[in-house]
Amino acid sequence: MAAPCRGPLLLRVSFRRFFGVSASARSFSEDRKTHFGFETVPEEEKAKRVYKVFENVAQKYDVMNDAMSLGIHRLWKDALLHVMHPQPGARLLDVAGGTGDIAFRFLEYVRSQQERRAARSMQTQSWQDISSNYGTEDKDGSPESSAVVCDINKEMLKVGKQKADSTGTSAGLSWVVGDAEELPFDDDQFDIYTIAFGIRNVTHIDQALQEALRVLKPGGRFMCLEFSKVTNPVLARLYDAYSFQMIPVLGEVIAGDWKSYQYLVESIRRFPDQEEFKRMIEDTGFYCAQYHNLTGGVVALHSGFKL
Repeated sequence: MAAPCRGPLLLRVSFRRFFGVSASARSFSEDRKTHFGFETVPEEEKAKRVYKVFENVAQKYDVMNDAMSLGIHRLWKDALLHVMHPQPGARLLDVAGGTGDIAFRFLEYVRSQQERRAARSMQTQSWQDISSNYGTEDKDGSPESSAVVCDINKEMLKVGKQKADSTGTSAGLSWVVGDAEELPFDDDQFDIYTIAFGIRNVTHIDQALQEALRVLKPGGRFMCLEFSKVTNPVLARLYDAYSFQMIPVLGEVIAGDWKSYQYLVESIRRFPDQEEFKRMIEDTGFYCAQYHNLTGGVVALHSGFKL
């Protein structure tokens, strides 16, 4: 549900970035524990195991998304773009973007916006204006949009690049290997930051959120599409039964990998619910944090703005 626009709960400076301890803090991570699905593992081990999961599933990732969600994931991603409503000239960073679904949709959405603007412009011009401008301008006067897909997993990026090449959608698109917790970009670079079904796999969610805030321009928007807490008790029971009994089986049959999809199901249950994640976004320093439930809370779309 959408909440009233309000500022962050705490006005704070990132401890790690201010005191320069982000690198040294990692030296202590071997002694700290976190979750990998329902297991408790050292933090360093989680990152390696998550990498292995997505390395294993990369080639069948898109097929499995269709199978697991019965194709509904496409509607969730379309809803993200509808809420985003990017305009020509926007610069997108899609983190954990792997196979490029969000970036492709973003570029197509912006292109359709440009075409609509051009059509409206033609309708309001006289024949004399059209004739005099013909061949002297670009297709439209809009600045170029661009999308950067950033993922820590090289195999996922490889699949995304192959899709881009096969569909001829490489223009305005770039692919970068990078960690959501230590993004390889300067401050204030992007208009929109998206992360779809990826943030629950990050070891330190708070640090990933800080990085999102850092790389966004003032006025930029953070948007996260992630599995969440189902709000209807009946749907929740059906969803749990389907998740634990069917999804690992589909993973074994389609991708030959039961364990990776067992982890993915378990990781959803360990992720914060809608309100808790919204508070985390506010605590990071984002304003106007809100969320929309999709499919009864199976998925939630969270967003916030950098001021």
